Amino acid sequence: MTKLLTPFNSAELTLSNRIVMAPMTRFRAEEDGTPLPIVADYYRQRASAGLIVTEGIWPSRRGQSGWRIPGLESERHVAGWRQVTEAVHAAGGRIFAQLMHGGRQGHPRSRILGDIPAGPSAVPVPGPVHVKDGKAAPIMPRAMTHDDIHTAVADHVAAARNAMRAGFDGVELHGANSYLIHQFLADNTNLRTDAYGGDISGRIRFPLELVQAIADAIGASRLGLRLSPGNPQFGMEEASPAPVYRAFLARLDGLGLAYLHLTDDDRYPALADLRPRWHGTLIANVGENRTPTTREAGELLLASERADLVSYGRLFISNPDLPYRFAAGRPLNTHIDQRELYGHGAAGYTDYQAWPEPQPGAMSQP
Repeated sequence: MTKLLTPFNSAELTLSNRIVMAPMTRFRAEEDGTPLPIVADYYRQRASAGLIVTEGIWPSRRGQSGWRIPGLESERHVAGWRQVTEAVHAAGGRIFAQLMHGGRQGHPRSRILGDIPAGPSAVPVPGPVHVKDGKAAPIMPRAMTHDDIHTAVADHVAAARNAMRAGFDGVELHGANSYLIHQFLADNTNLRTDAYGGDISGRIRFPLELVQAIADAIGASRLGLRLSPGNPQFGMEEASPAPVYRAFLARLDGLGLAYLHLTDDDRYPALADLRPRWHGTLIANVGENRTPTTREAGELLLASERADLVSYGRLFISNPDLPYRFAAGRPLNTHIDQRELYGHGAAGYTDYQAWPEPQPGAMSQP
């Protein structure tokens, strides 16, 4: 038995092990954003993770970043996700819904509304961008008005409440990887000079308002937050992340959130800098923009006390029984079918085999 495979208990979480399935976009939704039936199979197969964080889910069509990415806006969405949570819970798992507002991410040809997306400032993403029928040049997003900002907060609150009605154990706010919260925090995507930009206090204002509103709506203990300081994906620039994220965490620490989900970056060692400033549960992800995290790397993170839990992404795609394989010393399947990674069917999604077909949630020892 290793620490990765030991139970974790906090005031907010009770988990069977310390392995978290990281959120990964897979495009298995209907055109209206309802998760396909195979989504329940996919997450059920991976229910032996201590905690599953879903793929990013748009809180409203105004925040839709891509075609056939799922939503949590309508009753049909809630019903679809309820099938997922019931399947995971029946297999003994725990699952949080990740709310992902695209902000400037998106294109009229990939949005149900067919409209121009809006972010903190009118700064386009680098192109080309994926659209439902191929690729296109990026478009210029709108700069959000104060009404847009208040609407985004209300949309997230409504989606968080929908997540609770759908049976999720909690909600993770996607504040990383170039999406809306990250856009407010970063240098080149927030050029505002009003109360939501300018200095550090302005740049963290919207993220703080959003966290507080959702915590008030569903309880802080059911809310997690993912951040990726310094992550350059999709053209993000943060010349000096430390002062921004230190100030942000100083305001968040003590709210009683379920966890902070933090990715590391080669140019800014976020775990080393921010772990001492966060007194709640911390999930570490060290595979972002790097090779997939190994079991040994996860054990080292826990031994160093830089993390309480470790999230794994790519290995969960091709190893639905990843905790079992770690526990039993089984070989890992490192092949991922790239052609079907972002497809819409079961191929490359639910057809990866468990070894040796353990019961969902079962953990054998070597």
